[in-house]
Formats: sequence, C-alpha cells, structure tokens
Amino acid sequence: MGYELLTFQVADRIAAITVNRPDKLNALNDALMHELGVAIDEARSRDDVGAVLLTGAGRAFVAGADIAELAEQNAVEGKSRAERGQRVFRRFEQSPKPTLAAVNGFALGGGCELAMACHIRLASEAAKFGQPEVKLGIVPGYGATQRLPRLVGKGRALQLLLTGEMIDAAEAYRIGLVNRVVPAAELLSAARAMLGGILAQGPLAVAHCIEAVDRGYDLPLDDAIALEASYFGLLSATTDKAEGMRAFLDKRPTRFEGR
Repeated sequence: MGYELLTFQVADRIAAITVNRPDKLNALNDALMHELGVAIDEARSRDDVGAVLLTGAGRAFVAGADIAELAEQNAVEGKSRAERGQRVFRRFEQSPKPTLAAVNGFALGGGCELAMACHIRLASEAAKFGQPEVKLGIVPGYGATQRLPRLVGKGRALQLLLTGEMIDAAEAYRIGLVNRVVPAAELLSAARAMLGGILAQGPLAVAHCIEAVDRGYDLPLDDAIALEASYFGLLSATTDKAEGMRAFLDKRPTRFEGR
C-alpha cells in the first residue's frame, strides 16, 4: 500500500520504517497506528526483508498519542483504542525478524511504549523518554505498565509511571531501558550495523531466540527451559545447523539458507 504518515524503504535486507508526522512530533493518531500495523505486516511477509529499523522524522521518535483524539473518547472507545494499539505493538514484539527502535528524539507515552515493543533500542544522545499519562488523568494504554517493569524493574517503572517525569538517554541507558546510546549523527549507521551483524547469523536461530524469550519469559523456569530444549532439538535438524557447524570446523564464512 501507499503510506501517508510513514515511509517504508528496504535496503540490504533491512526495512526502515520512519514515522513521518514531524509537524505533530510524530504523535500517534488512529491513521498512523493503522499504517504501523500494515508496515510491520509487510516487513514480516517480504522475503527481501530480514530485519526492521524503526525511527522518527524530525525532532521526535514518537512524542505520544494524538491528544485531540483521546480527549473525545468514552470508556468503550478508550478500551477499544488501547486494544487496537496493543495488537499493533505486539506484532513488532512477536516478529520473527528482529525489530530495532532507533530513538532519535522524544519517545513519550505511546512513543516510549512503541520503542519498548521492539526487541532492541538504540538512542541518540538527544533522546528523551517518559510515560506522562498520569498528567492527563489516564494510565498508559499500549503496554507500558507491563513492559516497563520487565525492562527496568518494578520500583524504577513505578517512579516513571507515577511521576510522569521525563528522563534523558543517559538515564535510560543506566536503568536498562535502552541498549546503547550514540551521538545523533551516528544513530542510523549504528542501528544498521547492529542489524547487519544479526542478519549475518542463522535466520532460523534468530527467529527462535526471539520466540523462546517471548514465550518463555513468564513461564516457570522448568517449563521455560523445556521450551528452550525443544527449540534446540528442532534447530539441530536444520540445514542451517549443519552449515554453521561445518563452517566453524572448516574455518570459513557461513552460508545460511534459512532452512
């Protein structure tokens, strides 16, 4: 489809999705949320795409939801909007192809939630993070009350959720919200380099690592490691496993085929 509120470009097996409402600081309205869902589905379905890079145009990654839409919603509409957004973000989180958020500026409210739904987060030194929903008399609706504690711990998460305070990239890195902080001019090149390193690995192994973490995170440990063992066995029967181990023994580069 043609996109109006984001751009979608593929190069070197990386689908770059850029949220493109810079005049609104890339705020999430219903139309943009729909396009994000279409874009991640396109990236997941295309054979020429092995990874997804998500970023924003201008000064913001995504500076929250479009308050003009939220201001008019009733209880039923609010719940429905939250569920729609959660389904879209979950498709980033459950993608078998790695998703990386390159946070170039403000990542507030729904923007912080979108970044947290990606597998990896790189931040520009200029990035800012926060969950200011309590200042509007609401709670986060796209997963922050669940993902943030899992990333930074319950105490730090509650501090951010209850105060609505904004933190900078250095603090986000310190508490474990982002994986790495880089100068603004290097953000996209660093993101592409990291994804390029992942794309050099076995694609089936990458996909199953993502699934094992996603499915096993909240399971009892015995069940979670049993799940891991099943994937270990499953991948042991693949062509990629034979190629990876033979290449290691032969001291040559691997030639994975994804089967």
